[in-house]
Amino acid sequence: MTPQAASRAGTAPVTIKAKPVAYVSAATRAARGRTAVRIAAAQQGDPYRYGAAGPSAFDCSGLVYYTYRTRLGVGVPRTANAQRLASVRISKANVQQGDLIFFMSGGRAYHVGIYAGYGKVWHAPRPGQRVQLSRIWTTSWVAGRMP
Repeated sequence: MTPQAASRAGTAPVTIKAKPVAYVSAATRAARGRTAVRIAAAQQGDPYRYGAAGPSAFDCSGLVYYTYRTRLGVGVPRTANAQRLASVRISKANVQQGDLIFFMSGGRAYHVGIYAGYGKVWHAPRPGQRVQLSRIWTTSWVAGRMP
């Protein structure tokens, strides 16, 4: 229906804006994942600092933000739960290097790390600790992939 016809019918036209999603090939995604793991690994030993997003201190979502947005140019929100909501959910069986692992409680992500492979994640754990590689320590997690 044209805007003029909608006006005559007494209804207002509705415009819907779809969020564009870029296609990323499997090969490109795999290469980006490996690069993300290398970037996160290069931060090993950097201190945890709440609200920090690099380049020399991080909180958990700040490490993801630094890796993906600052270094790889991929649009990523700043907080763990916002990153979860912006990611494409994937099954645990299909997790690949560079995917994001969201640790969950009450339906919200309270922590995030970058999957390194073999059941391990790069993350900035908590105050007093440093960026490190850890084995996934709980079953209360979901995986996401940035589009």
